[in-house]
Amino acid sequence: MEITKPDVTLLAATPRAEKLIEEAGRTCYLSLDRITDDSEKNFIRKSIKNGHLSILEHASASFRIRGASRSFTHQLVRHRIASYSQQSQRYVDETGFNYIIPPDIEKDPASSAIFRECMKQAEKAYNDLRKAGMKKEDARFVLPNALESEIVFSANFRELRTVFSLRLDRAAQWEIRRVCMKMLKIMQKEAPSVFGDFIVDEDSVTARSEFA
Repeated sequence: MEITKPDVTLLAATPRAEKLIEEAGRTCYLSLDRITDDSEKNFIRKSIKNGHLSILEHASASFRIRGASRSFTHQLVRHRIASYSQQSQRYVDETGFNYIIPPDIEKDPASSAIFRECMKQAEKAYNDLRKAGMKKEDARFVLPNALESEIVFSANFRELRTVFSLRLDRAAQWEIRRVCMKMLKIMQKEAPSVFGDFIVDEDSVTARSEFA
């Protein structure tokens, strides 16, 4: 079955994340007496602007990502200061798998027909191998990069800013931009002082920090 868009869910985030970041940061200057009910806003923005980013590592977030391809996950897992738990093709039966079709292929009828036929052939090959008694871990070798792969992704706030800066650039691949945009919007609500400097361009699915 074709999937047209990814689904991103925030599973967990550090409680009172911005207050924790402020307290950690103010420890560096022994200025804890300057903490007020909303002092974290200016403190965090100034810290980010000044490049004092290590304090952001005290907070983290975890996401469940569905409706994205293994091609996407191959890119995401290159960010090594993070943790991942991914759907296993060795243990999960991929009969009747879901797949993602690139927009540029989908809008071209001839290319779309080629792509969908390839998906049908891959599915048939996988099913035939399973019926022949082959293990899932061996049958999976015929599966395409377009296959949907569910993944849980956890990272600290500093690493998330790095991911967003790189993967929401215009030069990044369309699918990872699409997923990261959903994560960014979630984090702008969850921790607005940490992620509020990212300026979103909805038309091109890009974002950049105003401090960059």
